[in-house]
Amino acid sequence: MNEKMYNVSSSPHVRDKSSTNRIMIDVCIALLPACVFGVVNFGFRALLVLAVSVTSCILFEYFYERGMHKKITVGDFSAVVTGLLLGMNLPSTIPIWMVIIGSAFSIIIVKQLFGGLGQNFMNPALAGRCFLLISFAGQMTKFTYDGVTGATPLAVLKNGGEVSVLKMFLGTTGGVIGETCTIALLAGGIYLIIRKVIAPTIPLIYIGVFSAFILVFGGHGFDLEYLAAHLCGGGLMLGAFFMATDYVTSPVTTGGKVIFAALLGILTGLFRIYGNSAEGVSYAIIFCNLLVPLIEKITVPKAFGVVKEKKNKEAV
Repeated sequence: MNEKMYNVSSSPHVRDKSSTNRIMIDVCIALLPACVFGVVNFGFRALLVLAVSVTSCILFEYFYERGMHKKITVGDFSAVVTGLLLGMNLPSTIPIWMVIIGSAFSIIIVKQLFGGLGQNFMNPALAGRCFLLISFAGQMTKFTYDGVTGATPLAVLKNGGEVSVLKMFLGTTGGVIGETCTIALLAGGIYLIIRKVIAPTIPLIYIGVFSAFILVFGGHGFDLEYLAAHLCGGGLMLGAFFMATDYVTSPVTTGGKVIFAALLGILTGLFRIYGNSAEGVSYAIIFCNLLVPLIEKITVPKAFGVVKEKKNKEAV
């Protein structure tokens, strides 16, 4: 009898015709509108940040896997997606050497040291952003628009100022490279849903619960303009469609997705309304990433015929 050895790649194991490569390319396509607008909005410096972020993520992944004698996986485009998402979460004014440090943290520390794609316990791009935000807060919160340094619309809103919802929807405001243009992010999210790369469960529940939280606890009653400003401002759309839906760091079960998304909505609302920072998406997603094993444990479906041990003893 001939025995064959089969090498099984790391989870998640997608049970359809889509390969990891195809999924990652679709995500890149979905991110393009927001990336293009970011470059148009913030100029050549934004293009440089995005290019360095993507290139350094690819190189760090390649040389780490080569040095550790692991299978080279840069062809699956996961490093490209991480680089794009990290770059989109950075201001265009950030020093290039900080971009490289963020890429190294995302790829080597968060992704590769835990086994590579499918083994990381939190979103690598968001982890890289949070690391840079904690380490270099001054540079990470320096935003410009039309050559003028200023606060983001959410910061203005939190301090009682007035903002233009239309400008926030169209993206003609200050902020990080990839989060300002709501319409471009919505277009990318809808593309992923149509392509069945992501299910609408997490984004819709996340945004819905967050909206309810803002209306109830935001301090402005049922002010829809105030709600719209929160929906269009910051990284909510980028996080809801592109990072909270990450296969590896989000629950698999339907019940788990509902709990996960609801927690995201509540935590983002808490951070924005009661926190020191005007933003809260990144920390909310990272925190909920850590809760995924617990969420899946309590929502995993029971196999048919399985009964509690106590009932078995009573039957005897």
